Amino acid sequence: MFTEDHGPVPAGRPAQAAAPHLTNFDVAVIGGGPAGSAVATRLADKGWTVVQFEKDRHPRFHIGESLLPRTLPLLEQLGVLDDVARIGVTKHAAEFWSSEHGRFVEFPFAEALDPNPPYAFQVRRSEFDELLLRNSAAHGVAVKEGWRVESVELDAPDSCRLVARDPSGQATHWQSRFLVDATGRDTFLATRLATKTRNKQHNSAAIFGHFRGAQRREGRAEGNISIYWFEHGWFWMIPLRDDIMSVGAVCWPYYLKSRRVPVDEFFLSTIALQPQVQARLAKAELVSDVTATGNYSYQSTGMYGRNYLMVGDAFAFIDPVFSTGVHFALSGAFAGADAVDAALREPARATAHLAAHQRRLKRGLKTFSWFIYRITTPAMRHLVTNPRNMFRIRDAMVSLLAGDLFGKTSIHARLSLFRVIYYLHVLAAPRVNLAAYRQRRRNVDGPELRAESATHAGDSR
Repeated sequence: MFTEDHGPVPAGRPAQAAAPHLTNFDVAVIGGGPAGSAVATRLADKGWTVVQFEKDRHPRFHIGESLLPRTLPLLEQLGVLDDVARIGVTKHAAEFWSSEHGRFVEFPFAEALDPNPPYAFQVRRSEFDELLLRNSAAHGVAVKEGWRVESVELDAPDSCRLVARDPSGQATHWQSRFLVDATGRDTFLATRLATKTRNKQHNSAAIFGHFRGAQRREGRAEGNISIYWFEHGWFWMIPLRDDIMSVGAVCWPYYLKSRRVPVDEFFLSTIALQPQVQARLAKAELVSDVTATGNYSYQSTGMYGRNYLMVGDAFAFIDPVFSTGVHFALSGAFAGADAVDAALREPARATAHLAAHQRRLKRGLKTFSWFIYRITTPAMRHLVTNPRNMFRIRDAMVSLLAGDLFGKTSIHARLSLFRVIYYLHVLAAPRVNLAAYRQRRRNVDGPELRAESATHAGDSR
């Protein structure tokens, strides 16, 4: 049994209390983010009784605001696509800027191998996550907002048992046939099962905030996500509604560890290191907290057990450069719901169903990871800023940026060819690429960081 310590037993409590009353469901879902709400909704639609616990109350702030085109069909199946369109800013492409090459390159989603849909949305996660949670309740899920699950027992032969505290602090007891962990970076199960491991191939940290009045791109490019490389990593700029721009820097941990000033001051000095980002923010006002977070890259050694499954960031998180967070959360939730449904209907084959789900998700994760691990290397920056479309390799890259990894599009052979070209570029400039590799290894093996935040006047949240 995995529990959290909440101090000594109050005086007068009997040593052997009566067995608690258990409230029964087919599936218990921990977490009220996109993964939790999607998997709960899908399982309820399949006829199972589902309870969903969310420790916070929505709306609440969260980072990861850029959706991918291949996310939209999933939102349509959940019945929320029109609502997401109303709260979102349309993006038609992803853009990359390299000061080293003096080039600004656009990858329009309409040029993907399968261009449908040819756009996506940028969304405030506070609005997006609340929309999905309310949709979960509308589909019959018993949503428990403000409830914190503090312990879970997984070793019963045909059930899971949970203890959750309601908003008043009262402990309540629950039983389900299956448990889904969708707790995101809290990694509820992976932490308690001691299966969470630091990513040995990647190590990054981030610092981010919201600005009002930032310069936007013009015309159809107004809603595009912009990526800017700089000395210590890369920046994102994500346009949101109401003239808000999400701005963040993903850096090697050594850089954030060098901070000797307040986090908001450090963020502004970091922005000054990237002239194009600084220019777009010249007339902008910081209107949110600035948050710095470390321990960015991790993975659990396993995604499932006999009666549980981890989805989304509860299983793994790498790096936000390709905006994969929400897409993997929803893709994993949809496929995970199918796996859980099959496991409940065929208990004797539960392990086989869950193992097949894990293989599929890990394949997609591996494909994205290869590019993410190399996104700051000289060879990758050159290829991204000087794209060629021989054998439609560039179109396959656009498909990757659109999140098209789990369908029938012939993307993998072309991406394999891209990897061959990448290694040829590495061999063509061995000295600079070897130096970059050694620097990356030092960064990966470097120290991890804890999250920090600083309140800034005029917070818009």
